[in-house]
Amino acid sequence: MSNVTPIRQPMPVSSEVSKALEAFDRAVMKAIADAQDAGLPQGFVVAILHAQAMRQTQRMID
Repeated sequence: MSNVTPIRQPMPVSSEVSKALEAFDRAVMKAIADAQDAGLPQGFVVAILHAQAMRQTQRMID
């Protein structure tokens, strides 16, 4: 996650959470690269990520 600005929050993030975030970021970036290598258009990648973000947001507010 060297190219990502750290989130600033009042409470410190545990090393376990930090490691999980880094693993999640690597997995997402690998999935995006794999999809692009397979020829999936960039617009589809963006649409899928946006849909997942909306789905997770909806889960938080329900």
